[in-house]
Amino acid sequence: MEKTSRLETATGSTLLNVELCGRQSSSFQLESGRQRNLVKSRMAAQGASTMANKGPSYGMSRQVQDKIEQKYDPELEVRLVEWIGTQCGSGVGKPEAGKLGFQAWLKDGCVLCELINTLCKDKPVKKIQSSSMAFKQMEQVSQFLNAAEKYGVVKTDMFQTVDLWEGKDLAAVQRTLMALGSIAVTKDDGFFRGDPSWFFKKAQENRRDFSDDQLKEGKNVIGLQMGSNKGATQSGMTGYGRPRQIMNP
Repeated sequence: MEKTSRLETATGSTLLNVELCGRQSSSFQLESGRQRNLVKSRMAAQGASTMANKGPSYGMSRQVQDKIEQKYDPELEVRLVEWIGTQCGSGVGKPEAGKLGFQAWLKDGCVLCELINTLCKDKPVKKIQSSSMAFKQMEQVSQFLNAAEKYGVVKTDMFQTVDLWEGKDLAAVQRTLMALGSIAVTKDDGFFRGDPSWFFKKAQENRRDFSDDQLKEGKNVIGLQMGSNKGATQSGMTGYGRPRQIMNP
């Protein structure tokens, strides 16, 4: 009987220990899961913040970045801010003076999408929504770029999303907006607002149509590459070595 009771006691203790170990293991796994989620959220937040705030450049990278920053034109910034405010209205507000203020004003893509919508009859960007999420902001900037390309801005005048969002090349952003304004002035379709002298007009196609008779006549014209039958000639000149003939009337 004694051996049986001792065995039951030992078995009960073992089961109790196993149960306690299982509870501790479950609580440890739960705590580990919470810590992993916390680390992931912190890394995501840190990644989102470091996308726009990159570390300093050194050496050749620093020289290249300095050259890019020197292309930024503060006077052009004032002109573009004035045009966008005139084109879109007071609802878009005005940025703080300087490159960082200009970037922060356009970074979320809302002002850019409002701008392209005021220039197009069909309003290509259907939904404009202010958001603090990075991918939403970059998506709206991409929508503006796609709409600007359809409007007529060539690819060589387009900036990349990272040029604006990370502040890599704000001079390229100015170049795109200048090209957009130039096309709006050139189209002269009634949607442009502001002073047309702020932008230059694009070269226009000057197509000429010739009739069949005019084309046939053109084949009889001697090309300048073949020489010319006009201008000074040797008419009336004597050959070399021959005396001049003097004749009395």
